[in-house]
Amino acid sequence: MERSRIAVAGASGLIGTALVRSLTADGHEVARLVRHAPRTKDEVRWDPERRTIDAAGLAGCTAVVNLAGAGVGSRRWTDAYKRTIRDSRVLGTTTLAEAVASMDEPPRVFVNGSAMGYYGETGERAVDEDAPAGEGFLPSVCVEWEGAAGAAEEAGVRTVFARTGLVVASGGGAWGKLFPLFKAGLGGRMGDGSQYWSFIALHDEVAAIRHLIDTDGLSGAFNLTAPQPLTNREITAAMGRVLGRPTLFTVPAPVLRAVLGEMSGDVLGSARVLPKRLLESGFTFAFPEIDDAIRAARA
Repeated sequence: MERSRIAVAGASGLIGTALVRSLTADGHEVARLVRHAPRTKDEVRWDPERRTIDAAGLAGCTAVVNLAGAGVGSRRWTDAYKRTIRDSRVLGTTTLAEAVASMDEPPRVFVNGSAMGYYGETGERAVDEDAPAGEGFLPSVCVEWEGAAGAAEEAGVRTVFARTGLVVASGGGAWGKLFPLFKAGLGGRMGDGSQYWSFIALHDEVAAIRHLIDTDGLSGAFNLTAPQPLTNREITAAMGRVLGRPTLFTVPAPVLRAVLGEMSGDVLGSARVLPKRLLESGFTFAFPEIDDAIRAARA
C-alpha cells in the first residue's frame, strides 16, 4: 500500500493503539479522532454524542477506520450502561458516515467496527457471514451499529464491517483480564466450558483490518476470527499449557450470573464463528492456533 493518510476513531483503545502503531511504522500519516481540543497536529476533534466533527481534518484521507465504542465488558450492564454501549457505537458511526458522505473527495474505504456478537448464541453450530443476526442485546446493537454506516454506503464509499472476535492480548480487552488470573494460577473454565470462544490474535486483528483497507473490491461483513474456534475448556487448557500454570479453578455459571448479571450471557454463551470471507479474500493468519496466539500476546 502506498503511503496514505488514514483517520482512526477509537485510536486509544486496544485495537486502535496497535493499528496506529502499525500504520505509522510503515510511514502512513494517521489522523486520530479525539473528543478534546486537539493538542497535536495528528488529532482531529469530534463529538459523536452531538454528531459533530471537524470535517476538514478528514481531508486527504484515503481511509477512515471506526473502532470507537464503550467497552462491553467494562462494567455491569445496567440499563444506563446498555444505552451507553449502543449510543457510543451508533452515534459515532452515524457521525463518521455522514461526514464521509458529505466530502467533496471522500475516502476510498470506510472500515467500521462490529463484533461477532452479531450472531448471538450459536451453540455448536458454526456460522459465517451468511448467517442472520441473532437475538438479544448484543445482536441488536451490532445490527444498528452496521446500519448506521448507511450514509457512506449510499454515497458510493466502499464500506466494510469488521466483526471482531475475542482478541488475544495481554494489554486490554477481555483477554487482558484473563492473563493475570492464569499467571497467578487462579485460571479455570467458566461454566461447564463447552461454549465456543472465537478468538483472534491482536497481530492478526490489525493485519486483517489493514488487509480490508488495502484490498479493493472488499465490502460488507467480514468475520475477524481465527479459522478454528475452540471451547472455553480447550482455551483454558491452552492458557495453562503456555503459561505453565495449573487451571484447577472453575467459575460456576450461577456465580457468573450473580456477579455479572446480563453480561454473563456473553461469557457463558457459545459463538462458533468462522472467517469464511476473510480467507476467501486471500488473508493469511500469522497465529491461527491458540497456543501461538497466547505466546504472541505474552511476548
